[in-house]
Amino acid sequence: MPGKNEMKLIAPGVKLTYDDFVRLPEDGQRHELIDGEHYVTPSPNESHQRTSGNLHYAIRSWLKAHPIGRVYYAPFNVVFSDFDVVEPDLLYVSRERAAVALTPQHVRGVPELVVEIASKGTRKRDETVKRRLYERSGVTEYWVVDPANEVVRVYSRTAAGFARPVEHSREAGDVLTTPLLPGFELPLTVVFAE
Repeated sequence: MPGKNEMKLIAPGVKLTYDDFVRLPEDGQRHELIDGEHYVTPSPNESHQRTSGNLHYAIRSWLKAHPIGRVYYAPFNVVFSDFDVVEPDLLYVSRERAAVALTPQHVRGVPELVVEIASKGTRKRDETVKRRLYERSGVTEYWVVDPANEVVRVYSRTAAGFARPVEHSREAGDVLTTPLLPGFELPLTVVFAE
C-alpha cells in the first residue's frame, strides 16, 4: 500500500511464527514480527540512510582499531524467539556473544546494542513496542536516533530493565559514548552530518 508504513496483512488474533516469517515475500520492505504480530515498513528515506551510514561507518571504523565485536546494518534479522523477529537499523554484538548468537543468516539471540533510526511513521513503534521487546529480551543498550530533531535517546539496562533514556542532541554539542565500546566517542555533528 503506497504511503502506508505499517500494514497488518494477517487476520487479527493470529500469531505468526518464524516459520511463517521466512515465507513472507521479498518485496523490498522491512517485515518484522513482534509478539507474533506482523509489521511492514517501506524502504527508508535519504536522511535515514545518511544517518545510518554515518553511524555504521563510525562504529565499524572504531571496531577495526579495537576488534572486540561486529556491527551490522539492515537488512539483517535478529531472531529473539519464534514470535519475535526484527530488523534493526544497526546492531552490535561482541565477539563473545557472536560466538553463540551469530549464524550465517541472522543473529539468534540478543545483541548488546540495537539502534533504530526513527522516522515520522516509525517513531511511536520504536519508542513503545520495539523498546519493550528489546527491554524484555535483554538488550544492554538501545539507541533511538531521530534525524528530524537531531537527537539520540539512549536506553541503558539496569537490574530492573531500561533506565529512563538519556537524550543527546547535536544542538548541545553532545558526544555519544557507550560502555560497550570503551573509549568510543561519537559527536552528534558526525552522526547527523550531511
